[in-house]
Amino acid sequence: MGKTIAQKIMEAHLVSGTLTPGSEAALRIDQTLTQDATGTLAYLEFETMGIPRVKTELSIAYVDHNTLQCGFENADDHRYLQSVAAKYGVYFSRPGNGICHQVHLERFGKPGKTLIGSDSHTPTGGGLGMLAFGAGGMDVAVAMGGGAYYITVPKMYKVHLTGALRPFVTAKDVSLALLRILSVKGGVGAIIEWGGPGIAGLTVPERATITNMGTELGATTSIFPSDDVTRRFLRAQGREADFVPLESDPDARYDRVIEIDLSTLEPLAACPHSPDNVAEVRTLSHVRVDQVCIGSCTNSSVQDLTKVAAILKGKTVAPGVSLAISPGSRQVLTELSRSGALADLLASGARLLECACGPCIGMGLSPNSGGVSLRTFNRNFLGRSGTKDAQVYLVSPETAAASALTGWITDPTTLPPICPAALPERFCTDDSAVLPPAEDGSQVTVLRGPNIRPFPQSRPFADTLNAQVVLKVGDNITTDHIMPAGAKILPYRSNIPHMAQFCFQVCDPDFPQRARDAEEGILVGGANYGQGSSREHAALVPMYLGIRCVLAVSFARIHAANLINAGILPLTFADPADYAKIAQGHTLRLTGIGDGMAAGKIPVLDVDTGEMIPALCSLSQRQQRILRSGGLLNYTREGGQ
Repeated sequence: MGKTIAQKIMEAHLVSGTLTPGSEAALRIDQTLTQDATGTLAYLEFETMGIPRVKTELSIAYVDHNTLQCGFENADDHRYLQSVAAKYGVYFSRPGNGICHQVHLERFGKPGKTLIGSDSHTPTGGGLGMLAFGAGGMDVAVAMGGGAYYITVPKMYKVHLTGALRPFVTAKDVSLALLRILSVKGGVGAIIEWGGPGIAGLTVPERATITNMGTELGATTSIFPSDDVTRRFLRAQGREADFVPLESDPDARYDRVIEIDLSTLEPLAACPHSPDNVAEVRTLSHVRVDQVCIGSCTNSSVQDLTKVAAILKGKTVAPGVSLAISPGSRQVLTELSRSGALADLLASGARLLECACGPCIGMGLSPNSGGVSLRTFNRNFLGRSGTKDAQVYLVSPETAAASALTGWITDPTTLPPICPAALPERFCTDDSAVLPPAEDGSQVTVLRGPNIRPFPQSRPFADTLNAQVVLKVGDNITTDHIMPAGAKILPYRSNIPHMAQFCFQVCDPDFPQRARDAEEGILVGGANYGQGSSREHAALVPMYLGIRCVLAVSFARIHAANLINAGILPLTFADPADYAKIAQGHTLRLTGIGDGMAAGKIPVLDVDTGEMIPALCSLSQRQQRILRSGGLLNYTREGGQ
């Protein structure tokens, strides 16, 4: 039987296990990336292992999230990251060099390689033919130490593209079209491979937009073939030697095949407050716009921003609209400057922001009260922008630019034609803002500020748990609900005790104190619990507050792994209807946890009602050992493999 692209890469990197769907496989990791919002903890975790040097082919620490320095906290974290990278063999991408995924795509990604990153949008690398996974910081730390990355072997989906995109219809619209088909839960447990004759017309930046947005489907990762389009992009980056051709076998089998005719698509928008709440842009022309933000790791390439400049050229942003543009990297900003497109953007009245994540993670530029913000980003979760009652729509750069000019959500296909945005024959390459590590790390002193607090310790799991349900939440709870981002909170990412006061603040401001009072607690959630960011803080902070178990209808992949790594037991209802039977404040009793983990089923007694509720526990033997040890770091220190 033929193999898919992902199966070929996994087979070449298999350390242990089999590639049978649903089984656990250990993969050798070639490259890792971290960003500063999650990276500080990842390196604190790496330091606890006592390994003198990273063992990957390449590891890079990027600074792109916490770039606003309103106090000493972010600057101290950046200083720590630079020093710890120098000591342990990690390259350091300085603040201002760009967003991790954009820079990695440009300068470091290689077809056929494996990559894990402490950011959920690491699958962006699939646009180059990489097998790239978002992961928690502990998993990245273990991989940097030479350990394998463990995954539940996914199903394989194929999206077969035919036709070609019409003018002003974009890769973002392709992603939104698939979100409308599958929903934010539809890719869970699957790798999505993109193929068919339609991919020949998609550039690497366009492919990267699509694989980036695959994260919002809940997919394990997404991947494109490595073909002549890939070779041209790498040649333009001066990296043609990194090219390796990759394609699936003609007789490869897929669990599901989805057909999309690109020529039938039209501009789309994800309406508040979910990426899968998709509508045609033409149906939203009655919506007045207050703010437009263009950029993020999804749509900040030279190609994206050159198109925006062409639409804005010679025109002025509508008086009631604030337009902000974040180039994805220093390379993108340089190319815009060289071509004259930057002058066109500035002349329109746009505000130029730093080459960083910025507004996408609530780091500045929050909308006005109740404001409508059009964003070319990947998430529009409630409150993520920093303004809880903001109405955030996800759109393409072309739709964003058109709407900025009119002040209303505007279908860009109504605009006059613009010249196609061709990629440069040769990009301006300058890696001077990527600092290599010291040759002798033993001579480097790691610099720590007062905001960098010791890593919290979890506890081994006992055989019985008797604890209160300190919070019950509904479906599609995101990591932004659990542990919000934003300019007020992100600077404390290395200070778990301080962050604890913000945990679940969006859902219930009293949760942190109630969890502390309970000392040991249980959370109950609905379907797709923990979707969104890979931030392990959404597991570590509840662990710090005494949460020992999360009982949910279903989990998002990365968050379930992060819970296990933090020493929190994830359980699912055997019958989803049982979710309605448990109320917040009830006491649940779990007995025979050790045997139950091995059997895959743990009985849960609701002490208040006397009802026994069966719960499922889908754990590998390795994950069971991690929980018995009290988390991945304890397990690793004990010599676990």
